[in-house]
Amino acid sequence: MSSERGEKQRVQFRAPESVVQQADTLATVLETDRTSVILSALQEYVRDASHDDDLKQELADAYYDDDITFDELKAVVGHEEAANFRVLKEQLDEGFVDATADELADS
Repeated sequence: MSSERGEKQRVQFRAPESVVQQADTLATVLETDRTSVILSALQEYVRDASHDDDLKQELADAYYDDDITFDELKAVVGHEEAANFRVLKEQLDEGFVDATADELADS
């Protein structure tokens, strides 16, 4: 994933006409363009999502199931939290669970 200020990637999507008109109105008032308004909204959504506990758990589940990579997880939740999820994933690994169960059985 490119950095916020680094490389840019062109994306296309369809949106309801009313939402596009609202973005255009904001762009006019803010003396900017539609892209800047949409980019600001998207950045705010991603920033808010990184603090949403339910969404963080969904991201962690996707990481545990190997649906997303560590780098993708880190890009959304930050390095420290992603590292915590990585440690937990390693602890949930079957080998670790089996070894721990054997260790407990032997004690």
